[in-house]
Amino acid sequence: MSEVLLRVEKLFCERDDRVLFDGLSFSVDSGEIVQIEGANGSGKTTLLRILSGLSRNYEGDIFWREEPVEQARDRYCRELLYFGHQPGVKALLSAEENLRWYCALSPSLDPSRIRAALAEVGLSGFEDVPCHTLSAGQHRRVSLARLYLSDAPLWILDEPFTAIDKRGVAAKEALIGRHIARGGSVILTTHQDLQGSGAVRRINLDKQMEPNG
Repeated sequence: MSEVLLRVEKLFCERDDRVLFDGLSFSVDSGEIVQIEGANGSGKTTLLRILSGLSRNYEGDIFWREEPVEQARDRYCRELLYFGHQPGVKALLSAEENLRWYCALSPSLDPSRIRAALAEVGLSGFEDVPCHTLSAGQHRRVSLARLYLSDAPLWILDEPFTAIDKRGVAAKEALIGRHIARGGSVILTTHQDLQGSGAVRRINLDKQMEPNG
């Protein structure tokens, strides 16, 4: 039986004197993929940053396992993985060192899986290379490797397939599918037509802001 992991109630956000969303309410169950859609500038990335705790520019309520996130902040951060536009890679560290630093923040993660995770994202042979010598696309791959290490039940992914080839896209879709099958949940934005990840529920921010929408 599925469990409500995340619940959003009457979310309001305004940016540059323009309302991005108002009265936005939805929930995310375990084993569910929710895709956030909308035109450029509709607030997709802003919403994901709010849900991940990186932005407090909103009104409304967010609950994690039916507890307000303000009261469950530590637990929520432990059970969340966020992948954004910026890869969050430390340039002076190697790919492996970046992931060892990530594992050190979460004692439940197994650092012995780091090299396998880097291989999954096509970075075999680059494990010990300082990240400042890698391309922007390779930086994103280092960050994406966290998905192969993560035991967080909720993944929030902002355009995770950018700069990834077809084989890489298929591999990431399969990974998302396995995460869902284990009872995890995913909230994401993507221009990719998801094929092998399971059923996807879509929330369109443009329609949400239409009159009587």
